[in-house]
Amino acid sequence: MANLMNAAAQRRLSAYFDRIGALLGRKGRRESFALYAEGVLGDGERKSIEPIAARACADPSRADAEHQRLLHFALDAPWSDDALRREAAHYAIEAMTTREPIDSWIVDDTGFLKQGRHSVGVQRQYTGSAGKTTNCQIGVSLTVTTRTEQVPIDFALYLPESWTEDRARRREARIPDDIQFATKTELALRLLRRAVDNGIPPGLVLADQAYGTAREFRKGIREMGLHYAVAVDNRTVVMVFDKLGRRRDEIISVIDLAHRIDDQGGFRRCTWRQGTKQDLSARFALRRVVPAYDEAHGIDKREAVWLLIEWRDNEAEPANCFFCSLPGRPTKKQLVRRVMQRWRVERSYQDLKGELGLDHYEGRRFPGWHHHVSVVLCCYAFVIAERVRHFPPSARGSVEDDAQSRAA
Repeated sequence: MANLMNAAAQRRLSAYFDRIGALLGRKGRRESFALYAEGVLGDGERKSIEPIAARACADPSRADAEHQRLLHFALDAPWSDDALRREAAHYAIEAMTTREPIDSWIVDDTGFLKQGRHSVGVQRQYTGSAGKTTNCQIGVSLTVTTRTEQVPIDFALYLPESWTEDRARRREARIPDDIQFATKTELALRLLRRAVDNGIPPGLVLADQAYGTAREFRKGIREMGLHYAVAVDNRTVVMVFDKLGRRRDEIISVIDLAHRIDDQGGFRRCTWRQGTKQDLSARFALRRVVPAYDEAHGIDKREAVWLLIEWRDNEAEPANCFFCSLPGRPTKKQLVRRVMQRWRVERSYQDLKGELGLDHYEGRRFPGWHHHVSVVLCCYAFVIAERVRHFPPSARGSVEDDAQSRAA
């Protein structure tokens, strides 16, 4: 942040804090937010409450009082996470869309590695952040993108049943009574619905197969009036339309269809980005299909979708398969470029954790986790708005190339 914070940026930061402060109400909350946010934006290695308080005090004897003040702000002060996140999202998106329209909404999740068993939501579970099953919390996120920028606007903490069904743990973690068990897919749909209700400009919903394979997730997206391009399990069964638009009676898995297309030479190479180190490309096939779950009962009432299949070089099976609900007839290259935008969420996670301490919160309770995440999202929204002002789109290319190369 230091290289962005000239005098004009400092004035914008002060005005931004005023916008957030108007939602917080009391002077003490506004001051606590400013202290917390300055700590998150600052250069300190740890962005949890105690070190933020210590760095903010010129007088060491005041550090404990500042620590208690921030703890109260994070744990006990009655302010709305949704209100702050909504304001931050609109602030960043306003800057982003002066240059480009909103392109995509990306649903994903990330792990918060933890020791012990007392931090709310923690248990041994798989996280892509570590690439293994480990002791962690899981946060489901929604990120909004333009062609060159992305900003995470919302998070939800996944609570396993080992937490939602344990009264003692709920009480200790201050989990509200109305919070019940919800799958990650259900949490993602809530984030999407909140974004719609908050007036976020719509985008094509992107998600990996953990979400996209769930037909309730795809149905929920369409019921909101949004379109999706989501990865699905290659065992998903479909019925295929021929070139004349007639649906064949055969029910076939995506993986078997992919091999049939490959045998017929139906895959074609497509490059979706010219990278600084190497072009990012693979072979793709595109077919019009309709999902054929439940042995195709009620198939006539189902929406047909585009099936995009990605087959990478020197691999025995397709790498990814996507259902895309976009209307009309998009070209294969258009679909490829859009679905590959999903990898950009990894850049956001790197920034949020590496620069702003998203995963540094050391408290154990439900309100504190959400308040910490809200402060970090508010800070990142300001960072993105400043980055848009300082760097033209061409300067972003090499960064995204590297992120996508690692993800691929």
